[in-house]
Amino acid sequence: MALYLYKELDDDYHSKLGVWQVSETEAELRALSSIPSDELEEISYIKSESLRKQKLAVRALLDVMFEDKVYLSHHDNGKPYIENCATNISITHTDKYVAVLLNDTEEIGVDCESLDRDFSAVEKKALSEEEIDDLDDDKRNEQLAIYWCAKEAVYKKMSQHNVDFAEQIEIEDFHPRGEGKLDAVFTEKDGYEEEIHLQYMTFDRHVLVWVSSEE
Repeated sequence: MALYLYKELDDDYHSKLGVWQVSETEAELRALSSIPSDELEEISYIKSESLRKQKLAVRALLDVMFEDKVYLSHHDNGKPYIENCATNISITHTDKYVAVLLNDTEEIGVDCESLDRDFSAVEKKALSEEEIDDLDDDKRNEQLAIYWCAKEAVYKKMSQHNVDFAEQIEIEDFHPRGEGKLDAVFTEKDGYEEEIHLQYMTFDRHVLVWVSSEE
């Protein structure tokens, strides 16, 4: 079993964060997860083996995080939810890792990316002029990855259509470290601003960012 991380976060949200390293074969992941037959059939239609394994790894991780069997589904906008439990859930996956964030009362968001990707396109499509000015040339790709994951986590929490990442999600200046805290502001289309706090960690050439109540 490739459970990489599982912990209850020490903040007011009392979220639970789980990370699974996708190191098993597809057959091994099927054996590890108590996946409902209809969901298993849906996964079997996915052409990409890597994506099938990611979906199965999410299921294996859910089996660790819940005592009882849960039924995972998605709203029309793609946001995941658990049919037989009121817990809020956010999911992210890469070829090598999947992560799940749970919270009983608060809307949440989590995102993970491989640092082996080139994130140069993020600068033009998702960052404000102030955020671009704050980029550090020495750790530019890592900083862009953290920016992207942070904005994705905020986007997942807010669950709104047609969000302009550059205009509506602002991440305050930070300097990349192995782990740390981030402050964000989400601006509604009517101008209302909401402060959102996040935390991040880097591991095994990956970055993981999640919504947190801790300032």
